[in-house]
Amino acid sequence: MDDSGRPQPGSGTTDDHQAARPGPTPPAPPTPVNGAARANSVPHEPRDPEEPPHTEHPDPAAPADGEDATPADQSETSDSAPDTAPGSDPFTKPASADGDDTRPADPEPPARTPATSGRRPTKAPQPRGGLLMGRPFGVPVYVAPSWFLVAALITWVFGGQLDHVLPELGAARYLVSLFFAVAFYASVLVHELAHTVAALRFKLPVRRIQLQFFGGVSEIEKESETPGREFVLAFVGPLLSLVLAGVFYLGMLAVEPGTVPGVLLAGLMISNLIVAAFNLLPGLPLDGGRMLRAIVWKITGKPMSGTVAAAWVGRALAVTVLIGLPLLTQSGALGEGAADVSGMDTVTDALLAAILAAIIWTGAGNSLRMARLREHLPELRARTLTRRAVPVESATPLSEALRRANEAGARALVIVDADGEPRSLVREAAIVGVPEHRRPWVAVSGLAQDLTDGMRISAELAGEELLDTLRATPATEYLVVEESGAIYGVLSAADVERAFVKAMARPS
Repeated sequence: MDDSGRPQPGSGTTDDHQAARPGPTPPAPPTPVNGAARANSVPHEPRDPEEPPHTEHPDPAAPADGEDATPADQSETSDSAPDTAPGSDPFTKPASADGDDTRPADPEPPARTPATSGRRPTKAPQPRGGLLMGRPFGVPVYVAPSWFLVAALITWVFGGQLDHVLPELGAARYLVSLFFAVAFYASVLVHELAHTVAALRFKLPVRRIQLQFFGGVSEIEKESETPGREFVLAFVGPLLSLVLAGVFYLGMLAVEPGTVPGVLLAGLMISNLIVAAFNLLPGLPLDGGRMLRAIVWKITGKPMSGTVAAAWVGRALAVTVLIGLPLLTQSGALGEGAADVSGMDTVTDALLAAILAAIIWTGAGNSLRMARLREHLPELRARTLTRRAVPVESATPLSEALRRANEAGARALVIVDADGEPRSLVREAAIVGVPEHRRPWVAVSGLAQDLTDGMRISAELAGEELLDTLRATPATEYLVVEESGAIYGVLSAADVERAFVKAMARPS
């Protein structure tokens, strides 16, 4: 995110992927940080076993493992040993970290091309970030609740300065200060729109723009394909802030100094200069860090090398801000009037420095984690993570269905009709919620979720394509099918989440 430095907030773009992107919300949204990235993530299982799967946008940093599961095919599964011991419940057995339990479906009864259940696919909700203000260029703009806190702070601080410059305003100075706060964040929005327009021109989807506590965030879902585009995407934001500063300077020349318009234009010019200068600092997650990443990427040919270099520079920058900003302010190195302009005492200086340093340090760390995830993303394969499933009819008692699953070494149940076509998936969370003594009297149909088109996915999906598919239709389980339409197995969102965390923990 772009931070304006002191004393106003700034703006920037998010490095999710985001997540992001993968987000099935890399991770969150990861908490958004500066730099263009995706916000990929994976859906979570419902909290209550009897609740239907939620459609809330998932967090890309959700726990996961099972990434290294060995891919399976139909011929291999027929000869493999069962996953569970006889008499045990395959649905209470934890997923294997090595993927031993990710087996395709038994070939009997013959599976057919899945038919549409007649229901409309569940539509993934739009990620929200506060108050929706509009959709410029088709991208929703949200104002986070934290913005109102910052607006009140700016109104109070700037109002105190106006009392010295224009004492004749009286209490009306706070109305002028509030107008300044709104105008400043409007310029932050222009900064973000510059990132958005550049991303759209490069065919990179932008999920949303959010104005928040320390500036703005443009959530760009995909990474730039070339270092040149990455550089341009990062540079246009500070460039627009510099252009706005020039526009406000020309406006100052056209009005009388010492008036309300003159003071407002001067404040907006200085604020945009601070936004541009701060964001040009060469460290992630600032725009300057994205530019540094692009340069190292161009030199080495490796985007990961650029991310590592820019992230460590960002961490060094965070330490510098934490120690150096209070020293510069108190020493008068920023000018004799620095303390008057900022209206901050020593404690406030230290607090502001600590907040800025924390944002930069956290953003740099998030950039490293998301880069590591993107590097290992191709290792996430639907075929590898899929659980073996057994087909059962809707009237089958749960105890009998579990017995069949136990014999087959399966960990999922697919309800099929009389012709063998899949109709619904039995939710694992619902099975766990049924006491063992009731299972002979409970039909599997009462624990199932009807299949929609979005819940049928190809066994060939992998990496970002797999995550995008799951994110489009949040659910707890998905039916995995071969290209021919034959049942391959069931993919659990929990397994994908565990694979996410394991991928992010692995060294690059």
